[in-house]
Amino acid sequence: MNTSEMTAKIAAGKGFIAALDQSGGSTPKALKGYGIEEGAWSNDEEMFGLIHQMRARIITSPAFTGDKVIGAILFERTMDGQVDGKPTPQALHDRGVVPFIKIDKGLEDEANGVQMMKPMPELDPLLARAKGLGVFGTKERSVINSANREGIAAIVKQQIEVGQQVLAAGLVPMLEPEINIKSATRAECDQILLEELTSQLSAMPGDAKVMLKLSLPVQPGLFDPLVDHPRVLRVVALSGGYKRPEACVELSKNRGIIASFSRALLEDLRAQMSDAEFDASLASAIDDIYKGSTQKVGVAATV
Repeated sequence: MNTSEMTAKIAAGKGFIAALDQSGGSTPKALKGYGIEEGAWSNDEEMFGLIHQMRARIITSPAFTGDKVIGAILFERTMDGQVDGKPTPQALHDRGVVPFIKIDKGLEDEANGVQMMKPMPELDPLLARAKGLGVFGTKERSVINSANREGIAAIVKQQIEVGQQVLAAGLVPMLEPEINIKSATRAECDQILLEELTSQLSAMPGDAKVMLKLSLPVQPGLFDPLVDHPRVLRVVALSGGYKRPEACVELSKNRGIIASFSRALLEDLRAQMSDAEFDASLASAIDDIYKGSTQKVGVAATV
């Protein structure tokens, strides 16, 4: 797929984006969920080797194709690795899946109710390498824990600034100002984030589009203005700690928003499964998430 084909698929394709980007801190938890306990590796290289095997098994499964999975977000090591003897982004291209790369380096300590992204001094070389490997876009995560307008405005500003750096490198940024779904002021956070994104995206120089990866709002349909915003290519949703059935129900209530799930996609997969069991379990998860992304309930239009 060339850039225009990938853009068209992400802008209007039916399906969802798989998040396969667990990084250093979250890798042991992801492996434990997959049925591999912490004593199974003796160093980081072995740990990352095990998580790469899991991701390669997912990507090469017959269930994992561009018919329902339109994109996949990769961890940097996964992007630089190989699947089926090919660079991982090429393996995704061959399956009709658009590749993205996680670029953030973790979170700062909380201040003003939010956790900003840590500095990314090596971002430009990473973007150049990703572009050379056929990656389409990036993903960058920060977290909102409480309804502090100053903090939320700062998070949006940082997200857009990094997004502009990504655009300058010829990639499409996926801005992810995640709202903690356990926040006591979650509904207020939703409203402030909507206002800040709307105003700051409208003020963004140029005419290039970004993507948004958001927590599903308390009030279904609240983010409709972002779905329709002229500077937004696509809005995707994270599962945010919901189990898959609940995440898919909440997703189905929001017009124009598709999934970009990680835990909710992987939660039933186990290393000990036979290939037939693994493929069937993955196919079932993909079907559920595809349905939540494309069959909307109580809204006027479908994706």
